[in-house]
Amino acid sequence: MDLTSLQQQLQCPDLAPVETWQPKFCGDLPLLITADGCWLYQGSEIRRPAMVKLFASVLICQQQQYYLQTPAEKVRIQVEDAPFLVVDSQWQDTANGPLLTLTTNIGDAVSVTPSYPLRLKSFAQQRLPYLQLWRGLSARLNRNTYYQLIEQCTEVYCAGERHYQLKSAGYPFTLGVLS
Repeated sequence: MDLTSLQQQLQCPDLAPVETWQPKFCGDLPLLITADGCWLYQGSEIRRPAMVKLFASVLICQQQQYYLQTPAEKVRIQVEDAPFLVVDSQWQDTANGPLLTLTTNIGDAVSVTPSYPLRLKSFAQQRLPYLQLWRGLSARLNRNTYYQLIEQCTEVYCAGERHYQLKSAGYPFTLGVLS
């Protein structure tokens, strides 16, 4: 058994089996997740972390659309960028080398592995790093975390571009690219 995989499973939040539910679509809900990670219902911020966590536990992304899905209903919501932000990072030693664990703005700690990789995506005319999560969801690295991690990267040339990479448990992940 791979200890990194086991550790990853133990760190994942208790996920509801959203993918197995087949509720009917009930329309749009006036819920917006802003690019800075605020959850707004009818324009007012949801300030109760427990409520945000509850909604996040049934959030799914399908065909670039975001839904809250329960066994009884499925409603579409709006997301400006990614539904979550990475707000903290931590390294720990493993047999495969240092393992990077990232924490989201709702408290989920996720180890960076091939199952949950860092990927570059375009947002606001920039290529930014995102942590790929479960159910098609992702978390964008906040500015502080990005700058802390970019200092630990090594420069690697690939197809004429400079990639800034770090390794987590021996696997390389790109945080930035310069042409």
